[in-house]
Amino acid sequence: MEADFGGWATKAGLECSDGRTITAEAFKHMDGIQVPLVWQHGHDSPTNVLGHAVLEARPEGVYARGFFNDTPAGVTSKALVKHKDVNRLSIWANQLTERVLAAGKKSVLHGMICEVSLVLKGANPGAFIDYVNIAHGDGSFTTAQDEAIITTGIELDLEFGHAAAATTDTTTTPPAADDTLTVQDVYDAMTPEEQAVVHYLVGVAEANGGQAQHSDGSANTGDANTGGNLEHTEGNNNVTNRNVFESGTGGAAGGENNTLSHADVATATKNIFELAFKNKASLRATAEDYALAHGINSIDVLFPEFKNVGGSTPEFNSRRMAWVQGVLDGVSRSPFSRVKTISADITLDDARAKGYVKGTLKKEEWFSVSKRTTTPTTIYKKQKLDRDDIVDITDFDVVAWMKGEMSVMLKEEIARAILIGDGRAVDDDDKIKDPVGASSGEGIRSIANDHELYVTTLQVNIDDAGSNYNEVVEAILRGMRFYKGTGTPTLYTTLPIMTEMLLAKDSLGRRYYNTKAELVSALMVADIVPVEVMESLTDGTIGILVNLVDYNIGNDRGGEVNLFDFFDIDYNQMKYLIETRLSGALTKIKSAILIKKTSGTNVLATPTMPTFNAVTGALTIPTVTGVVYKHGATTVNAGGSPYTVVAGTPWVIDATPASGYYFFDNAEDQWTFATEA
Repeated sequence: MEADFGGWATKAGLECSDGRTITAEAFKHMDGIQVPLVWQHGHDSPTNVLGHAVLEARPEGVYARGFFNDTPAGVTSKALVKHKDVNRLSIWANQLTERVLAAGKKSVLHGMICEVSLVLKGANPGAFIDYVNIAHGDGSFTTAQDEAIITTGIELDLEFGHAAAATTDTTTTPPAADDTLTVQDVYDAMTPEEQAVVHYLVGVAEANGGQAQHSDGSANTGDANTGGNLEHTEGNNNVTNRNVFESGTGGAAGGENNTLSHADVATATKNIFELAFKNKASLRATAEDYALAHGINSIDVLFPEFKNVGGSTPEFNSRRMAWVQGVLDGVSRSPFSRVKTISADITLDDARAKGYVKGTLKKEEWFSVSKRTTTPTTIYKKQKLDRDDIVDITDFDVVAWMKGEMSVMLKEEIARAILIGDGRAVDDDDKIKDPVGASSGEGIRSIANDHELYVTTLQVNIDDAGSNYNEVVEAILRGMRFYKGTGTPTLYTTLPIMTEMLLAKDSLGRRYYNTKAELVSALMVADIVPVEVMESLTDGTIGILVNLVDYNIGNDRGGEVNLFDFFDIDYNQMKYLIETRLSGALTKIKSAILIKKTSGTNVLATPTMPTFNAVTGALTIPTVTGVVYKHGATTVNAGGSPYTVVAGTPWVIDATPASGYYFFDNAEDQWTFATEA
């Protein structure tokens, strides 16, 4: 039965608008398969079935021969196709297998064509793939990422077996050579690569006004004595600086150097094209085979220059920055940059409610109040380009590319300052200001360096050689009791440390956590985020536990991110500045936990709280191995006990580890004692 029409169901090598490319092998196994012919991928009614299509696998893709049925919808659709009102095909495919290539592009390697549809002309003249919601029998809709609508954008062939004259696809295989083809027919059927070869050969033939330059420097006038030999030498102004058709082995050093005449060039070109058409092979492969068979060296210079597969813009060799936007999106924001936080410590015993005994004095509670303020600082990135370079770089928009780099790097620097600080020395002019531990100051308060009122530090005795990183997991779980932030925190750490925790094994060699999800669940955190810049820290930082909603970024109006352009007429330079002015600080006490590792030789010590008589003011310091007690800068010990705390003058006792010792945390190493008034 003769087909009503033909058309390309898929086209190999045609890049879709979403970056996917259908390979020649993707649907090769569908050759000869009959599938339904449908209207606009309608699967909810039998009236949408217009007939069937028989698939034919070809090197260029999958061709479909369409047969309409006698239903009213089939008859109507046949008339629409015949009248060219509808001239596009699309397929619905599932079980797609694809490979991720460079620059986020993907290559479709395998799939099953379930139906071919007639579709209205799409807005995209090329190919596109549109992932859709597939309607199931129960009426539900499920987004299935392995199912796709694939459209080539190539017009149908109303006369089966002949290419459509109005096709927009430039990759169609040229028609078979016969006596009815004109030169224009052959040229129009070529790919851009093949046309480039023709352009080059014509340029060779017409170099120097039709004269070919000989290796001895004389001009070829094309007379009978010279025979029209064609050869180019170094230093002339011909199309190329060397004869691309040299076949001799002697070359400049000796031996006979054979050359091709203009007639030979034309003959070789004609033969290459005819062989390519006859064998349905690529022109490049045919030309290379012909060159080997006829002694033509350096045939590769005929072909176009190399192209950047990753796009026209240079690819940045940058740090992994997936964490940056998450940090910037996670923080709280205020429309003012001068931020004040006030906190009151009501954990002391003297702040507790008390029982009353009839006839006795009711005592006032006592607790401490602290305040800190943070003001904004300016963060910027500046670049310049010579205008001559901007004009001369035509492959891509260098200004847009550079502005993108400036924005990316500014965001990373802000996110870095929030978590761990910018890492520059205090006296560095370029340092982003960080009022470390101060009650007031301008800048961005880094979480890793913040005061212990806001950040609790945990110490883990672990080294890099053979330690079981499950100890880190256990330390985090034990230290969670000190977390008083909002909701569930996220663990920010490095990829190597997360890997070590995943590789931790029990005594039988079995891994504790087989996946990242299992590790996240065991730690009772919202997520684990690898931060590459944390790998540069040398202070033993393992990770930071925080819910960034407790961190505030303050911007006054006008202090948001701004980009400025300026043309320096004196130096013919374009200068660019991106900057922002903001403050940053944790606003909730005990809202973050910093995990650090101590030296593997250190010994764990646990400080004990001194005993205190609030009536007499007697303060007794205990003796604990590895613990040093201080009142201000003065060391206090059991030998000097009891010390007297006078009314109205509270004592603050700090416990510090002695040399060679460490504390598990810094949350229980300070106590305040006040005598009742």
